[in-house]
Amino acid sequence: MKLPYPVFIALRYLKSKGQHKGVSFNTVISISGVAVGVMALLVVLSVMTGFQEDLQKKILGANAHEIVQSYRGAIEDYGPLIAQLKRQQHVISVSPFVIGQVMVTYGHKAHGVFLRGIDPASEYGTTDLLKHIVSGSVRDLMENGVPEKSQTLRGGNEGLPWIIIGRELSSMLGAMTGDKIGIVSPVGEMGPLGMLPKVRQFRVAAIFEMGMFEYDSSLVLTDMGAARNFFGLGDAISGIELRLDDIYKAPEVRESVMGGLGFPYYVRDWMQMNRNLFSALKLEKFAMFVILILIVLVASFNIVSTLMMSVMEKQKEIAILKTMGATHRGIMAIFMLQGLLIGLVGTAIGVSGGFILGKILNNYELIKLPADVYYLSKLPVRMQLTDFLVVSISAVTISFVSTLYPSYYAAKLDPAEPLRYE
Repeated sequence: MKLPYPVFIALRYLKSKGQHKGVSFNTVISISGVAVGVMALLVVLSVMTGFQEDLQKKILGANAHEIVQSYRGAIEDYGPLIAQLKRQQHVISVSPFVIGQVMVTYGHKAHGVFLRGIDPASEYGTTDLLKHIVSGSVRDLMENGVPEKSQTLRGGNEGLPWIIIGRELSSMLGAMTGDKIGIVSPVGEMGPLGMLPKVRQFRVAAIFEMGMFEYDSSLVLTDMGAARNFFGLGDAISGIELRLDDIYKAPEVRESVMGGLGFPYYVRDWMQMNRNLFSALKLEKFAMFVILILIVLVASFNIVSTLMMSVMEKQKEIAILKTMGATHRGIMAIFMLQGLLIGLVGTAIGVSGGFILGKILNNYELIKLPADVYYLSKLPVRMQLTDFLVVSISAVTISFVSTLYPSYYAAKLDPAEPLRYE
């Protein structure tokens, strides 16, 4: 099968022979520039995607996918409401909770935290907090890995309610499992001298570590009954957590739940609660894409210079082709194909190199991170097909655009001028 003459000639021009070896070397440089740009872009985007997914995993591990709350501040008689939510499509687990801001004290140290009262039996299926216990025992909360009773754990013989704290908070206070800590609420009872803070002691049953400073330092868990008693809620709760079978169905489920419940309830999903954080990550990823695509853009200037040198070298050949009947479009096609082939080969090498380097970074700790700062010992690499497609199409498009001027210049050459003295 014969190749069309523009394709045949473009392939010949990529590997110039004879005394003009510089053009062939420039072709290699152009291919290398595109390949390095594509590889760098893919590796950076894969690392940023890995960080984003790791962060998302930790956030969704400590929080439910959706939260139902009331404008009145507390939800009473929540049994029928929980039964209704369990029948909702895509909802696989439901858990009531109580939450409030308090101060935790130990010795002469104090720190502000969120006290969350939970029912371990349902919390275990709604969030991953109880799955990240790193110190202490929760055997009284769980049996064979499944929580059963929510009010059985007590500290020693003192009858103190249990509490689970984060590792960072444990380090700040110096409190370990088995220690007694104080929980102070600024909202208490009125006394002769004004509002008296409410204070109660808890015993540390276990320590969890989610890998995010925000949760490990500012979230503590206790029995829901103890939390309701401490906050004076009676039989009411602060809200209901929902876990979905598909986290990306959250907006759809939120609208459905809000339509079914109506006032005074409102629903927030994980996308709404972390909108600013994930928007910043998306913007950062896009900014890195724009910055690193400049590497490919610089490589495209090499393609322009390579094609211009090729045009200047091949002026006589171009003139002969025109006298033999080659059209302007045919001449343009030769050099456009030459530049496009450079872009395609460079992109293919870059995609292959990016994939291999991503696999190496993901499987081996070539770049070590301080675990006490990032909570990661290696770069989290997550390669996505969409990233590879977008980068590949962008690189090939830039390479193709860079061929337009040299190809147009070659097509406009006057065949009489190069052949005048032949």
